[in-house]
Amino acid sequence: MGIKLTEMTPDRVVGTMPVDGNTQPYGLLHGGASCVLAETLGSIAAVLHGHSIGRTIALGVDISATHHKAVRTGTVTGVATPAHRGGSVATYEIVITDDAGDRVCTARLTCLLRSPV
Repeated sequence: MGIKLTEMTPDRVVGTMPVDGNTQPYGLLHGGASCVLAETLGSIAAVLHGHSIGRTIALGVDISATHHKAVRTGTVTGVATPAHRGGSVATYEIVITDDAGDRVCTARLTCLLRSPV
């Protein structure tokens, strides 16, 4: 996938992903690749939040994504920010933009926060 993390805090996780190698047959960024980027960033943010409350495992239980614009080249950037951070559930909004800063995808990820068994 080629994801590179550039910022990681419980309040904001940022990462990039190349379009090249992550396209569907028509040469457009694959919607599933956008979901992979979104779940990666949101899960990392959830784990960082979980550590602050003694829960070190984040399990994705729901993801939804709206694809706004097609992308054929370049790099996309995702930014995960919290929508809700509780003691057992955390939800993040992940906004993915292209090189021009245009919104490509908006995703929402909810994770269950657990302690190790």
